[in-house]
Amino acid sequence: MEKQVETLQHQLQQQEKLASLGMLSAGIAHEIQNPLNFVINFSKMSAKLLDDLDSIVADNADRLPDDDREEAADIMADLHDNLSKIAEHGERAISIIQGILLVSRGKAGEFMPSDVAHIVKEYVWLAYHAMRANCKGFNASIHEHYQPDLPRIMVIPQDLSRAVLNLVSNACYTLWEKQQRLTTDDYQPQLDVSVALSPDAMLTISIADNGEGMTDEVKQRLYEDFFTTKPIGKGTGLGMAITRDIVENKHGGSLAFTSAEGQGTTFTITLPARTR
Repeated sequence: MEKQVETLQHQLQQQEKLASLGMLSAGIAHEIQNPLNFVINFSKMSAKLLDDLDSIVADNADRLPDDDREEAADIMADLHDNLSKIAEHGERAISIIQGILLVSRGKAGEFMPSDVAHIVKEYVWLAYHAMRANCKGFNASIHEHYQPDLPRIMVIPQDLSRAVLNLVSNACYTLWEKQQRLTTDDYQPQLDVSVALSPDAMLTISIADNGEGMTDEVKQRLYEDFFTTKPIGKGTGLGMAITRDIVENKHGGSLAFTSAEGQGTTFTITLPARTR
């Protein structure tokens, strides 16, 4: 009993740290958003000025030697490409920040018409890069399949993103565990993610890994509060219980899984595809 109490106290401390970290992350995200907007806006302004310069060079092409004219054209093409990449990745960074702010600011229980494929994609990559930052040498192939032209679905964005983050974080962790255990190069960590709408108006989110899989005991205890297979300090044992609550109780959906020990696990979230 004393050991259980000590473990619970440690897990609650971890939860407090995570809550503080969440507030700090929201503040940092807000502060980063402003300079990112400047980067994006000035890259677009510079692209417009470069278009003007391109026109001037074209109008005076007959006054330039052939070599200089070709070199100028190559330089301007490279600049156009660079500015386009700056704007593209700046927009992606803004999108990630807005997702973080949505999680921290969203009203509890508020359903909103949402681009579920976009939410899933953002949080798949957030979880993946977080794992790479914390586990040196971790890498995995991510295969994404998003049904095109999905309608906006009524979900609680901050809760659904949390569920996806939990599942993908666990998937990445089991990939890392297996990668550490196997010393051969034959094993290739892999994550398969898909979002699709079924003919009966149900939205399906699938997250599959080829990691360690689950034992029978883990399958039976998966949704127990404070049950975790991770070392102390690595997990709170609350993630799966929270995820099931988000999917089943808050969204009226279902959370199912299949797993084979040593081969991998697939989680499937099924949600009613209400558009209003």
